[in-house]
Amino acid sequence: MLSCTVQASDLKQRQTELEALQKQISSQQSTLKNTNKQHERLISLLKKDEQAIAEAAKKVNKTKQALTATDNKLTELDKRKAELDKLKKTQQDTLSNQLASAYLAGNHDYTKMLLNQQSPATIERLLAYYQYLNNARMASINELQKTLTELVSVETAQRQQKNRLNELVLNQQQQAKALNQEQAQRQQTLTQLKRTLNSHGAKLEQLQIEEASLKRVVEQALKAMQDSPAMNGLVSNKGLRWPTKGRIKSGFGSQRSGQVKWKGIMLSAPEGQNINSIADGQVIYADWLRGFGMVMVIDHGKGYMSLYGHAQTLLKSAGDAVKKSETIALVGRSGGQTEPGLYFEVRHKGQAVDPARYCRR
Repeated sequence: MLSCTVQASDLKQRQTELEALQKQISSQQSTLKNTNKQHERLISLLKKDEQAIAEAAKKVNKTKQALTATDNKLTELDKRKAELDKLKKTQQDTLSNQLASAYLAGNHDYTKMLLNQQSPATIERLLAYYQYLNNARMASINELQKTLTELVSVETAQRQQKNRLNELVLNQQQQAKALNQEQAQRQQTLTQLKRTLNSHGAKLEQLQIEEASLKRVVEQALKAMQDSPAMNGLVSNKGLRWPTKGRIKSGFGSQRSGQVKWKGIMLSAPEGQNINSIADGQVIYADWLRGFGMVMVIDHGKGYMSLYGHAQTLLKSAGDAVKKSETIALVGRSGGQTEPGLYFEVRHKGQAVDPARYCRR
């Protein structure tokens, strides 16, 4: 409850900040100095919006996984209950037959057998038979008791899981509402931000600033990379799967704007779709980056790294080890994108290389 209150308070603060900026932009003369200052404040606000979306989306994803796990557990419990009900019926029938046999055999009383002077061999044989029936009956009773005990345990677990399922569904509804509110706030910020980039020159300048930001991150990542014998790089991993399913929107080396070219590829994909690591490695960067939104960089060893941008949320943190095909993030539109997709790079010793050299459709 406290988390929801804090989240609502933070959202309200960002809404107020945006409204103040909008009034300021409307009332001021559009000088270059003022525009640049306002643009930077809007970028900062966009970062807060997208970080809030990432946090909300992570909670939704976690709840979704918990719902799946709980649903699977309920299915297992339902299956086990059906098996136990069937076993209980069989054991009850067996015990009923044994009691009927014991009742019929009960006509041969031990005292009567002695008085009737039946042979010791006959008496011994009958006693052994009675003992066998008694042992079988006790074993059946014990087995039935165990079945009934487990059945009670399973039914209790079923009730607990159903209660948990109801709680998770309620949480998911609340989290989805919070996510929608954050996305609406981001859209307002983005609309205002685009108004400050009303010329081709301004857009190109922003791209160059974003390129410089990415360059600094790559340089930081290079310093953080460690030559671990456990990581084989990508040379021996040709024919890897793309990190997510989608259509290539912008290819490697194609013109982006002016002299700025794509150093990776843009994959158009549905928002919320899984992004998977292309190979084993270690996360060396996981944070928001100007122009690229929520970004993750993975060290694969031998000087190779992969970069994943515009994510809705990141599911791994810096320092985490990841396996090939493990889900590391979700497709989004962070970094000011209007359409969901994934920006994907492969670099070797800091230099961007065509991801198609390693990944196949």
